[in-house]
Amino acid sequence: MKLGFAGTPDFAVPALTRLAERHPIAAVFTQPDRPAGRGQALHSSPVKRRALELGLTVLQPASFKTPEALEMLRAAQVDVLVVVAYGLILPASALGIPGRGCLNIHASLLPRWRGAAPIQRALLAGDPVTGVTIMRMEAGLDTGPMLLSRAITIDSRDNAKSLHDKLAALGAQLIEESLQALRSGSLPEVAQPLDGITYAAKIDKAEASIQWGRHAEEISRQVRAFCPWPMAETCFAGKQLRIWEAEPIEAPEMGGLMPPGSVLTATHEGIDVVCGTGVLRILKLQLAGRKPLPAEEFLRGQRLDGARFSKP
Repeated sequence: MKLGFAGTPDFAVPALTRLAERHPIAAVFTQPDRPAGRGQALHSSPVKRRALELGLTVLQPASFKTPEALEMLRAAQVDVLVVVAYGLILPASALGIPGRGCLNIHASLLPRWRGAAPIQRALLAGDPVTGVTIMRMEAGLDTGPMLLSRAITIDSRDNAKSLHDKLAALGAQLIEESLQALRSGSLPEVAQPLDGITYAAKIDKAEASIQWGRHAEEISRQVRAFCPWPMAETCFAGKQLRIWEAEPIEAPEMGGLMPPGSVLTATHEGIDVVCGTGVLRILKLQLAGRKPLPAEEFLRGQRLDGARFSKP
């Protein structure tokens, strides 16, 4: 089948690469180049860079609500438009153009975690499993019928980056399976159940601030969900301190003897911090302006005896 592809971030690149090996891709739609970095130079999206490497036509409308953007899609004459983390709303006028519709790769087991940040929200909630759903797009927010889905277990050490990479690879596999089944006419569509709907709101940077009065397990999820962005952070000696890796550990209850945020012990095994409930062991951390370090290396240059971490 002749495909169009719409995507922007790294998550969409494995699917684009796999589809380009097996199908003609008439056009790749991605968001316009954006200024980034200290110099605010224009930067292309990961999808644009990969599409150019593959020799594909790249189109970058600022919106799909204009006649010009709709004509771009119409002129491509695609059978299916595959959409992966595109970041722009496709109105009904665009969804109706491809001959066999628009298929979306969504990084959750719908209807759980509809919306912008399903990977981070699954980690924050402590979900034991997540997965990928291939969905036929309609005007609602991730409300369309499901074509194919597959679950994976969330490992206790998974963070947003590792889970992102697993789901991106799974999404590339599932969209190819879906297109093969669609072509043969053996792809049933199932309406999403009304029970179990949750929404994955966009991540707010303020959510990364560690509240040491919470349970150690909740803070551990926060560290994992916000790595590599925006990074869970606390304050040490008046400076920003980012936490890259941490885990809750078995520890005696402090019974109010030490306030939350207090460093209980600091050894080569890690930096153990008292939480509202339980103890969090920090394994990797980063002071502002420094590189991330394992706890053992960090302690060679910093004394934490009697230290207490606080809200940034």
